Amino acid sequence: MESLLQSTAHTHPMLEQTAREAWKIITPNFHLGWDLFLALLPLGLAWFLFRSGKDTPRWIWWPLLVSFVAFLPNAPYVLTDIIHFVSKIRVTPPLPLWALSLLFLEFFLYFSIGIQSFTLSLMLWGRFLRHRGMGWLFFPTEVLILPLSALALYLGRVDRLNSWNIVTDPERVIHEAMKEAASHDPVGIMLLFLMLLTLLYYATKACNTLVLQLLASRLHLPNEASRT
Repeated sequence: MESLLQSTAHTHPMLEQTAREAWKIITPNFHLGWDLFLALLPLGLAWFLFRSGKDTPRWIWWPLLVSFVAFLPNAPYVLTDIIHFVSKIRVTPPLPLWALSLLFLEFFLYFSIGIQSFTLSLMLWGRFLRHRGMGWLFFPTEVLILPLSALALYLGRVDRLNSWNIVTDPERVIHEAMKEAASHDPVGIMLLFLMLLTLLYYATKACNTLVLQLLASRLHLPNEASRT
C-alpha cells in the first residue's frame, strides 16, 4: 500500500494526500486490537474448560469457570465499538469508495469474530453439560447469561468498567450494577443490547448448528449439533 501511495504522489498529489488520510482512518488501532483479544479470550477459556476427554482439578476448574463467565461479555462487547465505525466514516472530505468498502469489511469481520466467540463459547458449555447428563441446565444458563451480558455491555460502554474490576474494585462494580438496575434511564439501552444480543446469538447458533449437521452428514460423524 505504501509503494502505491508513493508512486501516486508525483502525478496526483491531492489524490495521494486523500489516499493517505483514508488509509490512516481505516487502519485498525490498538484499542480495537485489544478489544478483539478480550473477545477471543472467553473462547480460549471455554475450549480449555469444556473440551472433551480432559479432566482439570476442581481447584483450578471452578476459578477458571468464574473467570470465563466474567470475561464472556467481552466477546459481544465489540458490537459497542460501532461508535468507532461511525466516527471513522463521518469525516470530511468523505472517504473514497475503496476505503469505505475496506472499512465495512474490517468492522464486519470484527463484529462477526466477537459474536462467534460468544456463541461458540456457550455452545461448548452446552455440549459439556449434555455429555454429563445435565443438558437440561443449558437453556436456563442461556436465559441467565444473555441479560447479564447485556448489563455488562452497558456497564462497560457507559460506566467504563472492565471484567477485571470484579477483582480489583468489586465494590464499584456492585454499586454501579445496582444503581443502573434500579434506574429507569438506562433500561431502554440495556433492552436494546439484550434484544440485539439475543437475536445475533440465536441466529449465529442456528447457522453454526446447520454447518455442523452438514459436516457430520458428509463425514459420517455422530450428529451432536442438533442437541446443542
